[in-house]
Amino acid sequence: MSLNHHPALTPELLTRYDVPGPRYTSYPTADRFVETFGEPDYMAALEQRHNSRPAHALPLSLYVHVPFCESLCYYCACNKIITKHKERGIEYLAYLQREIDLHVARLGAGQAISQLHFGGGTPTFLDDEHLTRLMDMIRKAFTLVPGGEYSIEVDPRTVDVARLKTLHALGFNRLSFGVQDFDPQVQKAVHRIQPADQVFALARAAREIGFDSINADLIYGLPMQSAASFARTLEQIRELRPDRIALYAYAHLPERFKPQRRIDAYTLPTGAEKVQMLAQSLKAFEEAGYVYVGMDHFALPGDALAIAKQQGRLHRNFQGYSTQPDCDLIGLGVSAIGRIGATYSQNAKTLEAYYDALERGHFPVVRGLTLSSDDLVRRSVIMAIMCQGELWFESVERAYPTIRFREYFARELEMLQEKEREGMVQLTDQGITVTGQGWYFVRGIAMVFDKYLQDARSRTKFSKII
Repeated sequence: MSLNHHPALTPELLTRYDVPGPRYTSYPTADRFVETFGEPDYMAALEQRHNSRPAHALPLSLYVHVPFCESLCYYCACNKIITKHKERGIEYLAYLQREIDLHVARLGAGQAISQLHFGGGTPTFLDDEHLTRLMDMIRKAFTLVPGGEYSIEVDPRTVDVARLKTLHALGFNRLSFGVQDFDPQVQKAVHRIQPADQVFALARAAREIGFDSINADLIYGLPMQSAASFARTLEQIRELRPDRIALYAYAHLPERFKPQRRIDAYTLPTGAEKVQMLAQSLKAFEEAGYVYVGMDHFALPGDALAIAKQQGRLHRNFQGYSTQPDCDLIGLGVSAIGRIGATYSQNAKTLEAYYDALERGHFPVVRGLTLSSDDLVRRSVIMAIMCQGELWFESVERAYPTIRFREYFARELEMLQEKEREGMVQLTDQGITVTGQGWYFVRGIAMVFDKYLQDARSRTKFSKII
């Protein structure tokens, strides 16, 4: 999808689309998970994978959640534990080993892994010795296949060049630096001070060491931000020139996330200012040669993510956009989310509950969902819109022979007619195409097919689209 056309975003249009909505890293979204789904359901899904030859042969994706952080970032909505006690990481590794052992007992040793991601929290809270131990645990239980994507989220304040070399030697080939904003005032307001020079030095070193890809996370809508200040950050990002950029809109939900209560709401930019930041970001990245992958991801043309977008091989999972085929995902660690077959599952959200389950020899799964046939159809539709920006009715009907698209989704197609009049989509007898303007609001287009959002009350739990 090209960014060559930058339409005027009228106040009326912004008001209509500045509503809460899911990010669709899954469908149904995690708020639909239920406590009636538990360990027996998860074990049944693992058993089905193990007994199914096609599924058993396909590589897995592996996510490891490390919840610890040394200091609190006020904008953060992640599951984290603030501590300076490194020994807590040692204890955590012992329980991760138990969880890994439970999976090996069900799936067998040596399952192929083509995508590995360490998230948090702060994965680099673990020192080199313990990161080495964790990777050894994973390699003994699974097989990391050549050519896979092995990434780790890095807080620039927790690493130096020597640590980057260690990460590369451990097998990580992709780094994601949490930048958020280079402006000192903004950094102070969110309690995350990290000089730009530090990030630039680490990025230079990472390239020299040989990492395949470097990602930088940015957030717009933070306290003390303005269009002018964010323009300076964008100019610095263009100079930094990471292979990938993830650009997120800050969602201020202090009633759900306690750290955000330390942010003065009066210092937040308005919705119109946020849209201006988004528009100037799109323009800056296009001028710098980045491919707009979709929604919040940008990549240089030679990066695997941009190539996957061009070739129609893009996928979306709990880590965002991905080049890896749509595959089963094992989530390890407190609060981690997994996907096995037609199920989603989530681990206990507190260390106490997570540790207790594993001490008793149980998977720490506390909730999840078994997808219905309708969920599966709608998931394929929503992911096609989110990843390819187009949907062909015939392809859905081939995948689901009992479905006649125009009949099954008659109500949704009628709703899309209004979006077509607004220039968001193009409708034909063959399918749906998202326009350049529509990419600003692709979440809103996908929401049309979300049966769980039929009343406005269901939307209030999500962040706003703009």
